[in-house]
Amino acid sequence: MAGGPPAGTEKLLAEVLAGVVRVGQVPADSHFFNDLGADSLVMAQFCARVRKRADLPAVSMKDIYRYPTLRSLAAALADAAPTPVPSPAAPAAHVPPPAPAGAQAQTEVPAPAGAQAPAEVAAASRTRRYIVCGTLQFLIFLGYSYAVALVAAQGYEWMSASSGLLDLYLRSVLLAGVGFLGLCTFPVVAKWTLIGRWRSGEFPLWGMAYLRFWVVKTLMRTSPLRLFAGSPLYVLYLRALGARIGKGVTILTRAIPVCTDLLTVGEGTVIRKDVLLSCYRAHAGRIQTGPVTLGSDVLVSEHTVLDIDTTMGDGAQLGHASCLHTGQRVPGGARRHGSPAQPTEVDYRTVGPADCPTAKRTLYGVVQLLTLLAVYLPLAMGGVSILLAEVPQLHGLLTPQQAAFTSPAFYADALAISLVVFLGSLLAGLLAVGTVPRVLNRAIKPGKVYPLYGLHYGIHRAIALLTNRKFFTTLFGDSSGIVHYLRYLGYDLSRIEQTGSNFGTEVKHENPYLSSVGTGTMVADGLSLMNADFSSTSFRVSRTSIGPRNFLGNRVSYPAQGKTGDNCLLATKVMVPIDGPVREGVGLLGSPSFEIPRTVMRDNKFNHLETGDELRRRLAAKNRHNAQTAGLYLLARLIHVFVITLITLGAIDLYPALGAAAIAGASVLTLTFTVVHFVLIERASTGFKPQKPQYCSIYEPSFWRHERFWKMASVDYIQIFDGTPFKNVIWRLLGARIGKRVFDDGCFFPERTLVTVGDDSTLNAGTVIQCHSQEDGAFKSDRSALGSGCTLGVGAFVHYGVTIGDRAMLAPDSFLMKGEEIPAHAQWGGNPARDMPGATN
Repeated sequence: MAGGPPAGTEKLLAEVLAGVVRVGQVPADSHFFNDLGADSLVMAQFCARVRKRADLPAVSMKDIYRYPTLRSLAAALADAAPTPVPSPAAPAAHVPPPAPAGAQAQTEVPAPAGAQAPAEVAAASRTRRYIVCGTLQFLIFLGYSYAVALVAAQGYEWMSASSGLLDLYLRSVLLAGVGFLGLCTFPVVAKWTLIGRWRSGEFPLWGMAYLRFWVVKTLMRTSPLRLFAGSPLYVLYLRALGARIGKGVTILTRAIPVCTDLLTVGEGTVIRKDVLLSCYRAHAGRIQTGPVTLGSDVLVSEHTVLDIDTTMGDGAQLGHASCLHTGQRVPGGARRHGSPAQPTEVDYRTVGPADCPTAKRTLYGVVQLLTLLAVYLPLAMGGVSILLAEVPQLHGLLTPQQAAFTSPAFYADALAISLVVFLGSLLAGLLAVGTVPRVLNRAIKPGKVYPLYGLHYGIHRAIALLTNRKFFTTLFGDSSGIVHYLRYLGYDLSRIEQTGSNFGTEVKHENPYLSSVGTGTMVADGLSLMNADFSSTSFRVSRTSIGPRNFLGNRVSYPAQGKTGDNCLLATKVMVPIDGPVREGVGLLGSPSFEIPRTVMRDNKFNHLETGDELRRRLAAKNRHNAQTAGLYLLARLIHVFVITLITLGAIDLYPALGAAAIAGASVLTLTFTVVHFVLIERASTGFKPQKPQYCSIYEPSFWRHERFWKMASVDYIQIFDGTPFKNVIWRLLGARIGKRVFDDGCFFPERTLVTVGDDSTLNAGTVIQCHSQEDGAFKSDRSALGSGCTLGVGAFVHYGVTIGDRAMLAPDSFLMKGEEIPAHAQWGGNPARDMPGATN
C-alpha cells in the first residue's frame, strides 16, 4: 500500500486535513464532524486532495463516515486489500452494430491515409450533423403538426354536421375511436417502417440513424397508451412494438422502453413504477442499444434503473432505489439491492397471490377501452359542439365578422373565457381531489389482499390518479399552505410544527389516507410514499409512516415497511432499509444505506432562528412572501391561458381562409409562446441576474427568493425538446452555460445559472444536476461544472459544488455528493459515487 506504515499514513492525512480545515494541527483522535466541525462538503474536498497525492491511498466519502478520525481512517486504509473497488462485470466489447434495419450506421469523417484528422475538422463534422439533424427535427415537427391539424379539422367538421344529439354522440364515438386508434398505431407503424427490429449495437448522435431513432422514440412516448401503464393494454402495446412479454406480466412504470425488441420479460413478472429500462443509453456521443432480460416471476421494485446488457433470472428480486449496471447478472432466485446491485437476504416480496385469471385481465382492458371511447372522449369532443350550439354569445365570439383582432371586445371576451376556464378548473379541481377519492377510499381496506384488474384495483388507481395533481403541490409546496393541502387530501400529519417549508413542491403517494408524517419532520422535493405492494396477481395497500423530527432529502422512496423512527436524516437518493432494527437518531446515506451523523456542527448555526419570538416573527414574514409568490404563480399561469386562448380564437377566425394551416400554425405558435413566456417569467423571478452561491437559514429573504424562483420556474415544456439541439438553446436562455453539441436526453437543472456543461457532453434521461441542498433549517447552494465530453448515466444525480473533469463518466443511478471532484477520464459510479476503475457507464 502506498504511504508506508499506518503512522506515516496518519501523519500525511493529518497534513492534508489541516490544510483543508485551515488549522495548524489536527489531533489523530478528533472526530471529523463532532470535534472539528467539518461537514460533508469539507470532507469531500479532503478526499479530493488525498486522491491527488501519489503517496496516499484513495479515500471515499463512505470511508470518511465509517472511520471519522484520522487514526481509524489510517488503520482502515492499512488493513484494506490492495485491490480495486469492486465493480459490475464489464460486458463483452461492443462491436459496431448493425444499424437499425434498412439503414447503415454513420461513422465519423475518416482521416486521410496515414494521418489523423485535426480536432477542429472532427468538431466541424459533428457541428454539421448537429445542425442538419436539428433542422430535420424541426421540419418533422411542422409536418406532423400539420397532419394532425388536417385530420382533426376534417373530423370536427364531420362531427359538427350531426343532425341531432344521438347522431352527435354516435359520430363522437366513431371519431374518438378512429383518432385513438390512429394515435396508437402510428408509432407502431413508424417503428417497424423506420427501424424494423432493434439489435444490440451503437451509432453516433445527430446522424440519420439517430434521426430515425428520435422519431420513433418521440412517437412512442407521446402515444396515449403510455397513460395505460398498469393495464393489460399497455403490455399489448409493448408486444406490438416487438417486446417479448410473457403471460401475467404487470408493468406499472410509465417510462416506456424504446428499443422494445431488446426487452424480454418472463411470465408473472412485476415491474413497479418509476423504473427506467429503455434498452438504450447515450454514451460518449453515441447511442448504444442492448438487451434487458427478465425471467419469470421477477420483481423489480420502485425507482430502479436497469442498464443495457442486464439479466435477472427466474424468481430474482431487485430492491427499490437500486440499479443493475451494464453486464450485471442476477441468478435465478437471488435477491439484489443497491447501486450497483449487490447480494442481500432481504425479501422484497411482501404480498401473497390472489385469483386473477386471464379472462379477468382481458375484461379489465376491454372495460377501460370502452369507457374511454364511449364515455370520456365523446363527452369531451361532443361537449364542445353542444357548447357552441347552445351558448349564442360564445358562438358569436367565434364568428369571423365579430372576432376581429382589432376589436377590443375580442380581447375582453378572451379574457373572460380565460378567467372562467382557469379559475373554474382550479376550484373544481380542488373540490374533486378532496371529495371523490375520499368516497372511493371507503371501498379499500388496508392490509387486505385484492386481486389485480378488478373493481378494487380500478378504485386504487383512480385514487392515486386524482390525488397526485402536480399543479396543486407546486402551488402550495415550499410554503405553510402545503401541510393544509396534504391534510385536505387525507395525510395524517400529527401535530404540525409549522416551518414554512415542511414539504417541497414534489410529493406523491399511492394512497393519501394511509400516509403519515410525524411532528417536526421536514421533506425536500421528490418524496414518493410507497403505500401499495404488488404481486403479478394481487395488490395490497398499507400505511406508510415517517417518524417525527426527521429530515428527508431529494428523491427518497419510502416503503410501507421502512425501518426508520424518530430524529433521522434520510439523505438524497437513500435506499430506506426494510430490515433490521428501527434506526433512530442517525443519518442514512447511500444505496444500500449506511449510518452517518444525524447533523453536523455547521448546520446548527441557525438554531436560534427556529424557536420563540424570533421564529414567529420570521415565519410570519416568510408566509407573507410565500403568499405573494403563490399569487404571482397563479397570475403567470392565467396570462399563459389568456394568450393561448387568444391564439386559439385567432386560429378559429383564420380557419375559413387558411384551413388546417391555421390550426397547425396555432400549435407551433402556442409552443413558441410557452417557451418565451416561461423563460421571461423565470428570469424575471431572479431580477434577470444569475443566481449566486448561498449559505443561509430558511428564514432569510435570500432563501425565500430562491423558493420563488423554484415555483415560477416551469419545467414541463422543456421535456418536449429532449434529444434535440433546441433544448440546449432553451437552457442557455434560462442562464445555463451549455457548450457546443451537448446531447440532453432528459436532464434537469433546478438552478440553471449555477450549471456549466462542456462541449460534446452526454446527459442521459432522468439525470439531475442540482446545485442546492437543504438540511433542516439550513440552505446551501453552489456551482457545479462538467468538462467537455462528460457522460452522465441514466438516472444519475449530481449535487452542488461538484467538478467533473473532461471525458469523465458517471455510471447510471449514481449519486455524486456535494463538493466531489472527478478527475479527467475517470469512471465513477455508485451511491454515493466513488472511483470504479474498469466500470462501464
